[in-house]
Amino acid sequence: MMEKRTIPVIGMACASCSANVERKLNSLEGVTSASVSLPGRSALVEYDPKTISLQKMKDEINGIGYDLVIEEDRSVTEILRREYVLLRHKVILSWIFAVAVMSVSMGWWHVGSRDVTNQFAMIIALLNMVYCGRQFYVTSWKQLRRGTANMDVLVALSTAIAFLFSTFNTFFGDAVWTSRGIEWHTYFDASVMIITFVLTGRMLEERAKNSTASSIRELMGLAPKTAHSVTADGVTDVPLSTIKVGDIIEVHAGEKVPVDGEVTEANSFMSATGVYIDEAMITGEPTPVLKQKGDNVLAGTILQQGTFRFRARQIGENTALAHIIRMVQEAQSSKAPVQRTVDKVAMVFVPIVAGIALLTFALWLIIAGWSHMPQAIVSAVSVLVIACPCAMGLATPTALMVGIGKAAHRNILIKDATALEALRNVNAMVVDKTGTLTIPNLNVDFTKADDMKPEERETLKPHAHEAIEMLGKQGVDVYMMSGDKEEAAKYWAEKAGIRHYQSNVAAKDKENLVRKLQREGKTVAMMGDGINDTQALATADVSIAMGRGTDVAMDVAQVTLMGDDLRNVSDAIRLSKKTVRMIYENLFWAFVYNLVCIPLAAGLLYLFGIDFQITPTWASALMAFSSVSVILNSLRLRYMD
Repeated sequence: MMEKRTIPVIGMACASCSANVERKLNSLEGVTSASVSLPGRSALVEYDPKTISLQKMKDEINGIGYDLVIEEDRSVTEILRREYVLLRHKVILSWIFAVAVMSVSMGWWHVGSRDVTNQFAMIIALLNMVYCGRQFYVTSWKQLRRGTANMDVLVALSTAIAFLFSTFNTFFGDAVWTSRGIEWHTYFDASVMIITFVLTGRMLEERAKNSTASSIRELMGLAPKTAHSVTADGVTDVPLSTIKVGDIIEVHAGEKVPVDGEVTEANSFMSATGVYIDEAMITGEPTPVLKQKGDNVLAGTILQQGTFRFRARQIGENTALAHIIRMVQEAQSSKAPVQRTVDKVAMVFVPIVAGIALLTFALWLIIAGWSHMPQAIVSAVSVLVIACPCAMGLATPTALMVGIGKAAHRNILIKDATALEALRNVNAMVVDKTGTLTIPNLNVDFTKADDMKPEERETLKPHAHEAIEMLGKQGVDVYMMSGDKEEAAKYWAEKAGIRHYQSNVAAKDKENLVRKLQREGKTVAMMGDGINDTQALATADVSIAMGRGTDVAMDVAQVTLMGDDLRNVSDAIRLSKKTVRMIYENLFWAFVYNLVCIPLAAGLLYLFGIDFQITPTWASALMAFSSVSVILNSLRLRYMD
């Protein structure tokens, strides 16, 4: 039996990293599919546990310089926190080295003759490479040994070339260059500044990535860490991990429900037989819900006042909250269709850049001659440094993470990136009536249903009419399908403001309407809540289920609305349009950055008589800025309505 898991990945720094991890996982026997998210720092893996173990995957990924966190006793949050603290320390120390080497290189600080100054700068640069930049060289070696390459390879090559060339000049510059009338320089400052700027950029990226993942942390924070366990000896506080199915748990006013369960005792000031619980964080409903003996309660919901006890029914990964978290994590780890193309580019980006750098070096020697050997080397180093696959790799997944997280915050659960991208094109929506547009009236006598007026049998959901109007303004035609009789279907269609409707329909009729609209060239969404809607849900371009509906409908659906506010459908479409627009904005600027900066770093303007070139130091600063700017641009989604 196949299993699907979201596994944290440690050590990824660029799009080539995530592409390498993804390619490695997909190459393993027993792995059906793997999708790796760079900003999410995770891999969504579907695999056969009988064929391959998680430990085997971990060993293979370790071999190419990364790590999978599969141990339950290892806290990913703590690992990332420690890594960030270490990175911050390296950034601070690297800046100290940078200031020192720049001071002697620029003549601000005199330490002796030219030879002494160069040797002093060489020692500082070597210390910076060995300690602050060590990971670049270790990872590069592992990558190249396995026939792959990532951004670390470009950093390692550029800094090593700058350092070795400068070291050569320090000891043999006069003998080799001065004797031939060629002016020479050392570039230890470039070597140090490249590492400094890249590390600084990564630190800023990590901070920004943490912001993109805030929705998951908020969801995880809904569950308390401890619970009041009721035993024969009284009530004691125990870790949440020790709760077992069947245990009796007590909850006090203002506290969160720790696991899913069934109420056994309840009393409050407002009701002698029940308590009111705020379920807004799960269902989106602002009004607290009365819970009495026998009613179900969900982890993460909050008791308004009073006290109640309940029997644990679903614990750990089986709670509704855990299911929501898992769905959001998987959605954020999934890839939009456009990302597949970007990943292919990322896989060949580093070798192509290395080739461009080599070509730059050769052309300088061919066009300008051997007297420009130092300039040729500096130009090649600048090309290696300024090229940035990170910006391209981050363009799509960061926008998706923020968009899907924002949707979850609004009680809209989007199953995958494909659904988020498809939502923007929806121009026709088929909706079920009962349970989707209306709520059955559980109080009046259904044995007399034939004699009842439509408004006596059910009630239109709050904001349903407004939601239909909002969809109309977005260019979406709504079609209501109901198994109810003509009178009731017509009444509720008019009440909701729907012009197109059908009555007395069966499950197959809903599917047929979806197919008919698709044949007309429309992008069709289906919204329903029952088993009889699943055929149409599976056929539609985008399937939307109600959170209060059947499990079957929610399993089939790509989007789940956790509450009864149908305006969320319009919000989801609007968010899809904004997210996809953000993706293309990010990709545009990422490609333009590389298209413009690589030729400038190579010294192209010299051919036109313009004395301008991006130096290695500035190249490293621009490279770091490009990655950070993509993430910051994506974060704007969090503040859009």
